[in-house]
Amino acid sequence: MHLLEDEKQCYIRSAYEACDPAEKEQLLNNLKEVDWTVLENLEKKETERRTFSPIEAVDVRELEERREEFLKAGLAALREGKVGAVLLAGGQGTRLGLDKPKGTLNIGINRELYLFERLILNLMEVTDQAGAFVPLYVMTSDINNQETVEFFEKHQYFGYPRDYVKFFIQEMAPACDYEGRVYMASKTKPAMSPNGNGGWFGSMVKAGLLEDIHRRGIEWLNVFAVDNCLQRIADPLFIGATLVYGKECGAKVVRKAAPEERVGVMCLEDGKPSIAEYYELTDEMRNARTEKGDLAYGFGVILNYLFSEKKLEQVAEEKLCIHVVEKKIPYMDVDGSLVNPTEPNGYKFETLALDMVHMMADCLPCEVVREKEFAPIKNLHGVDSLDSARELMKGCGIEL
Repeated sequence: MHLLEDEKQCYIRSAYEACDPAEKEQLLNNLKEVDWTVLENLEKKETERRTFSPIEAVDVRELEERREEFLKAGLAALREGKVGAVLLAGGQGTRLGLDKPKGTLNIGINRELYLFERLILNLMEVTDQAGAFVPLYVMTSDINNQETVEFFEKHQYFGYPRDYVKFFIQEMAPACDYEGRVYMASKTKPAMSPNGNGGWFGSMVKAGLLEDIHRRGIEWLNVFAVDNCLQRIADPLFIGATLVYGKECGAKVVRKAAPEERVGVMCLEDGKPSIAEYYELTDEMRNARTEKGDLAYGFGVILNYLFSEKKLEQVAEEKLCIHVVEKKIPYMDVDGSLVNPTEPNGYKFETLALDMVHMMADCLPCEVVREKEFAPIKNLHGVDSLDSARELMKGCGIEL
């Protein structure tokens, strides 16, 4: 294998030399499974962006005024089995002091209430309203798949029919140092990390789930993140608005709390729907106002998107943009010692769901009420924390 002959790949070569014959075979087999093309992205760490401009959104007022029309269309799609839901749950709760899948976090106070459970209850509010179940595809990772499946089994899928839940594992990408030398996690395994939340559809295809999607007649996939406990899933109002407007894609958004809030915003990029990360906004864009006085770039995304399944298949062969991200990467050094760095020491390669939006011909941003649908749990305390999420859940009448 050429990697073993590459003088630069010192971690791989030193691991190979330390292996016995059986381990060498195991290492070679593991190396064959890796997509090495991601390393080509090291030379273009920053993705070149083009011209941004504001985008119009369906605001809360319009959603209320046209509620009956949108609900009718959305509920019809749900009852006809045209909608599937995709839960992105490949991460661990490390930042929350939980060495387990993030969805297993107990978010209750006086009773046990797990993050996975809360999301299932949110989904069941919709399925009760529609009188039809929605197929749920749960994306896990190599790290947490077994624990996630066992957790659902142990809790009897929190009352959701087991036949409507399928798990699939997110694809992984190698991690390397600043010189492009791939790290090793052990003698036989290169250091790998999940390939970002944009890889969810490709991972579904690789897992063979297209057959299930086609068999069920699913035409729309609603993808959402595990960490937002107020996430409304397969929302008929959101689905209906996207259908009535005839769009290929929809994105739930909230109004930014302040110009400097660190959220990606919906916009147009060279006339096509896109998302600009908070650090890509210039001061002028950040503070620009509309004629009404609202922020021109004021709709923040919450990672809740609706995609045309047919369109996803059409663009599946296109290469998603690879983001090169600086991270702390545990690894085995050339002497065989395990190193757990305290500072960033290399790069991981990730795709982002927001880039999938730009691959669509159009997208409908739908504004939702922040206090009712946006309670991300990224930290234990402070902003976007378990503490803040609990307060928001109390405000929504959820018993904790």
